[in-house]
Amino acid sequence: MKEIAYNHTLFVALLSWFVAQGLKIPIHFIVEHKWDLTRFFGSGGMPSSHTAMVISTAIMVGSLYGFEEPVFALAVVLAFIVMYDATGVRRETGRQATIINQILRDVLINGQPISDRQLKELVGHKPIEVFGGVLVGIAVSGIYLLILLVH
Repeated sequence: MKEIAYNHTLFVALLSWFVAQGLKIPIHFIVEHKWDLTRFFGSGGMPSSHTAMVISTAIMVGSLYGFEEPVFALAVVLAFIVMYDATGVRRETGRQATIINQILRDVLINGQPISDRQLKELVGHKPIEVFGGVLVGIAVSGIYLLILLVH
């Protein structure tokens, strides 16, 4: 258990997630002109915290163990899968939720809405949001590695 506490790669991955999630709040304010602290716990939006995590993990693995090592290749492949999923499958799920929510708003049964519960629409990322996650992952792991080098 003690080893986990000193795992730099895991620490930086979690820190990258935390930073990305924290950035969603002011970015949401800039775009929507309203504060929404629940964005910290929500999926989707700018930047992609999943992307930040896997990018920083790949950078840390490569920096600490070597960019020629198979474990670095594994981290890069995992990062590509996560980024593809974020912009592909999860994004399409969000589009479908938007359409279904519109149908629920438009269609009435006996004068009553079919449902007053909407599906979650913000589950995937636009490519720019994934790119934002890439930048957060690079920045957090880069700063952390610089701090390690200084000490």
